[in-house]
Order: sequence, then C-alpha cells, then structure tokens
Amino acid sequence: MNWPSVGVVIPTRNRPELVRRAIAAVRGQRYPGELKVVVVYDQTEPDYLLASTDGVPVLVLTNWRASGLAGARNTGLLALDTELMAFCDDDDQWLPDKLRRQVAALLAEPEAEFATCAIEVEYEGRCTPRLAGHSRVTVGDLARSRMSMLHSSSFLIRREALDPERIGLVAEDAPGSQNEDWDLLLRAARRAPIVHLDEPLVRVLWGRTSHYAYEYATKISSLRWMMQRHPEISGCRPGAARVYGQLACWSAASGNRTAAWRYTREAVRANWREPRTAIALAAMTGAVKVENVLSALHKRGRGI
Repeated sequence: MNWPSVGVVIPTRNRPELVRRAIAAVRGQRYPGELKVVVVYDQTEPDYLLASTDGVPVLVLTNWRASGLAGARNTGLLALDTELMAFCDDDDQWLPDKLRRQVAALLAEPEAEFATCAIEVEYEGRCTPRLAGHSRVTVGDLARSRMSMLHSSSFLIRREALDPERIGLVAEDAPGSQNEDWDLLLRAARRAPIVHLDEPLVRVLWGRTSHYAYEYATKISSLRWMMQRHPEISGCRPGAARVYGQLACWSAASGNRTAAWRYTREAVRANWREPRTAIALAAMTGAVKVENVLSALHKRGRGI
C-alpha cells in the first residue's frame, strides 16, 4: 500500500506539559507513511526547543492569522505540503494506531474527503468511550446533533478539499473560535458523507483545561452564529431544540433569565421532549447550578 504523507496541526497556548504529551503521542504513531508535525503558538511566546528534525519532524510557528484556535489551525494547514491534513488539540492524545487505521478507512472511499474516528473522554481520571454508531455521517446527522464524538482531534482531511471552492479552511469569524469544528464538519458533509471509524482512537481531556469552559457569552454567540450560518439546524426540529436548549442553559448560567426563558420557549416549541430545557428551568429557579450539571455529565463523558 502506498501510504500518503500526513501533516498534523497542533495549536497551543500556555499548556507546555500537555502540548509535549500531545506531540509525543503523534510522533509515536505506528504509521508507515511520511508524517510531519506543526505546532502553532497562539497569543503566547513559542517554545522553539520543541522543534526537531529527528524522526518525525516538528516545526514550531507563531499564529500569523486571526487570533484564536481557528487562525492557529489555518496557520498550520497553510504551512504544510502533505497529501492529508490532521488536527490534534494540545490537551488530547492519539492512540498509537489512530492514524494508520483512519487513513486506511479514508483511502477505502475514493470519493470521501473527510474522516473522523470515535473518542474516549478522560475526566478526573476516568475514561469513557464515545461512539457514533455510524460509519458514515451526513448533514442530516450533524444538524440533528453536534455529535461530540466527532472531535476535532480526530479530523483527517484531503489537502485538495481545503480549496475555497470545496470545503475551505477553518472559519476564523467563529466567535471565540467555538463551534468552528462543527461548522467544518457540516461544510464537509454537504459535499460527501464523512467517513467515520467508530473506534475510540483519540483520548480527549475534558474539564478545566478548556480555555472557554465557562465563558458563557462566547458559547451563546457561537451557537447563534451556527444557526445563522447553517439553516439545516433550524430546519431540523430536534436539532433546533437542542441548540435552543443549550442557549437557555448558558443564558441561565450567566444570569440572564429573560434570555433563558425565551430560549426555553423556543426549545419547547421545536421539541417538547428536549431535556436541556429542564436543566435551564432548574438553573433559573436556583435549584441547580449549570456548572454542577456539567461536572456530573463530564464524568459520563458527556456535556450539555
């Protein structure tokens, strides 16, 4: 088999120990083809000591595009000349066979441009597998649910698909660089179903390592941006209810009861069974704190 070259983009900011762990996991891949790593520092001084030419080469760059995760990823993508591109967040780890198995799955589908794999979520020392139950993911699937097991650290993309006339680069206008991964998935799925290897080959660290874990205003803005950008979400009643339910929860957490009530009503109109409305209502009455609900869900490998 003629294995294609793969470039891996690792954006990072102020997490020196975690990024070293992520780099080591990528360099430790049992992949027969050529492999390159680009580490992109965003809003912080780069550590050029991470650069290496031994074995799997590592290039260290400073984000020269829009500040944030999206710009950092694009900086890395544009610096690579490999046949395939992959993402790995600095607080995540690839399992040793991730790349080999995923590349094989993508190459088995000549028309496919984008591939993902399942994940295992690590939270407070506990690992929980998150499977999709699918081998192909469509626009309809992604409109109905964000499908968080299709994590950005599992993304594998054909280089030519990043052309502006095809999928294009990561959206740098996403508020706070949030939901830019969901946006990229939807754009990819519009062109062809996403190939999904339903095996947990990436370990994702959840919790306070996220730079945006409790920035509720950013969460709200990014969800509104997604609904404006992707009419498929509003056109799917369960999908719309899910987003409105999230908006209600984040509004309640930020203390905006008026917005929380408004989004709760929208969620119920779209789907009265949407469970996030109950969380939002409980948060508005003071019965629970959204942070406590998040912590309980994270222990099960899930979020709101």
